[in-house]
Amino acid sequence: MSNSSRMPFSYSAATRRLRATAVILLVGAGCVNYLDRAAVAVAEPKIHQELHLSYGQLGVLLSAFAWSYGLAQIPAGTLIDRFGPRRTLGVGLALWSLAQIAATFVRSFGQFIVARVALGLGESPMYIGGSRVCTDWFALDQRALPIAIFNSSSGLAPALAPPLLTWLMLMFGWRTMFLIAGLAGFAIAVLWALLYRAPETAGIPAVDLQEIRRQDVANVAHVGFRQAAWLLRFPTSWGMFFGFFGVVYISWLYATWLPAYLESARHQTIADAGVWASIPLGAGFLGALSGGFIANGLEKRGIDAAAACRIPTIAGLLAAGVFTVAGSYTGNVSVAIGLMACGLFAANVSSSCGWALAAVIAPPNTVATLEAIQNVGGSIGGALAPYVTGALVQSSRSFLPSFVLAGAISIACALVYHFATRDRILPSE
Repeated sequence: MSNSSRMPFSYSAATRRLRATAVILLVGAGCVNYLDRAAVAVAEPKIHQELHLSYGQLGVLLSAFAWSYGLAQIPAGTLIDRFGPRRTLGVGLALWSLAQIAATFVRSFGQFIVARVALGLGESPMYIGGSRVCTDWFALDQRALPIAIFNSSSGLAPALAPPLLTWLMLMFGWRTMFLIAGLAGFAIAVLWALLYRAPETAGIPAVDLQEIRRQDVANVAHVGFRQAAWLLRFPTSWGMFFGFFGVVYISWLYATWLPAYLESARHQTIADAGVWASIPLGAGFLGALSGGFIANGLEKRGIDAAAACRIPTIAGLLAAGVFTVAGSYTGNVSVAIGLMACGLFAANVSSSCGWALAAVIAPPNTVATLEAIQNVGGSIGGALAPYVTGALVQSSRSFLPSFVLAGAISIACALVYHFATRDRILPSE
């Protein structure tokens, strides 16, 4: 039901300050998170030369993170819903920063795989925990925008990563680049421990907390893996699982292979590829941010909060598929970059609204676990995208089949969202 006619509630200055601090910390952590993920993609040429890796091995290396990240999602989600995001995210930040620093010292393919697996385990609580933070601090009809702002870090960091990490790599070497990124993570971990508190322990007025919880359905009694099993009884959970596969597949195609694609298929230098790659990745940041404003605008027009998140998710996936295929076929590099920028913009609209959907469609104390279920599907897409792309490039000597496949997957997953995520997840069912 729309709440557009209700008089707006005025939160206390303390609540506004603390929720803004939480979102700023999440954006900072998310940016470092994606810088760490992107480091291998940017350093691919140097790693390829120094460690003598084939394209197939590079695909496995790029996928190793996503497999461990995906497998850890449900355990991480249940830990967040049971112990809260403050402790779980703090531990995750420290672990992933240590793993990134460890990659500085690798000397073999196997050692690099171990470092990337550890990175995936450490980063697994990040986005599901961030969505739970937004659920804890914002009322149901206000969550889409802060989740989108937070999720925009997944677009901002990849946009910054190619020029920033390329500069660090050319100035200091790829190993030092990994070290600096890891140290940045430890800095965020310290700030998180010092500054973040849950609303119940932050000393905010009781009336503010009551307003935040006003539209939420009752919490469920299930905890741990029982909660995950309960959520998997609902078709909507499976629709989000399979639908988010497409969101992350097409996003990770760009995030992991775009610089190499520009160097190999478009014949750009390493430095030029870093600049060109930042354009679609920058559009991805704008798309992630725009998703929240789109959903928020639909809610203000009287559309149900769940539908306001679901509609842009579907439309974004359809557009991402069309623009990605079109960009791969054009012969002009500038036109290709423009079309791919549109594709990644649309994909990240879907990403932000997909994350927000879980925060408005289920009981508050199940949000992290539901996000985890959805993100397992996404992580499978993230794991397969770099691996399948590497294998297809090696066998076909062309990037074209990989981009066409990603476009088709994106369109198919839009249909999954359309048909399988229409119902809310309610405790009474």
